[in-house]
Amino acid sequence: MANLAVNRKARFSYELLEKFEGGLALTGGEAKSAKLGSIDMKGAYLSVIDGELWLKHLHIGPYTPAGPQPDYNPQRERKVLVHKKELKELQAKSQTAGLTIVPIRVYTKGDLVKLGFALARGKKIHEKRDSIKKRDIERRMKEEMKKTRFGS
Repeated sequence: MANLAVNRKARFSYELLEKFEGGLALTGGEAKSAKLGSIDMKGAYLSVIDGELWLKHLHIGPYTPAGPQPDYNPQRERKVLVHKKELKELQAKSQTAGLTIVPIRVYTKGDLVKLGFALARGKKIHEKRDSIKKRDIERRMKEEMKKTRFGS
C-alpha cells in the first residue's frame, strides 16, 4: 500500500469518528495520473446522492504522456464504490448527527486506487488550539528525551 495523497487538514479540522475504505471509479488516464501522484485533496469532500457515494472537488491532473486532452475536467465528480450496508450507515449518520464525510487519503492496494475516508465532526476553534498545544508539548518531550538519551 502506497499513499498517493494525504489530506493533512482533515485530522486538524475534524474529529475523525469512524474510518472507511472504498474504491475510486476512475478512467484509465486518471488512474495512471493518480499513481504518478498528481492528486490534490484540498477542498475535497464526499456526499451521498441518489443512493450513491460521490467524491467532489478532488483534483487529479491530466495524464501528460497521453498528450493534450481538451475536454478533460480534473475536478469532476467521481463515484466511490462501497457496500450498500456501509452506504446506508454513512447516509443515516451524516444526516442525523450533523456529521460529515471527509476523505483522508488516496492510496494503491495492488493495482487498485482506493480512498480512505471517515465520518467526522468539525472541531471548534478552541479544540484546534488544544490540538496545537498537545502537538507542541509532545514535540518538546521527544526533543528532551533525545537530549537525555544521547547526553548532549
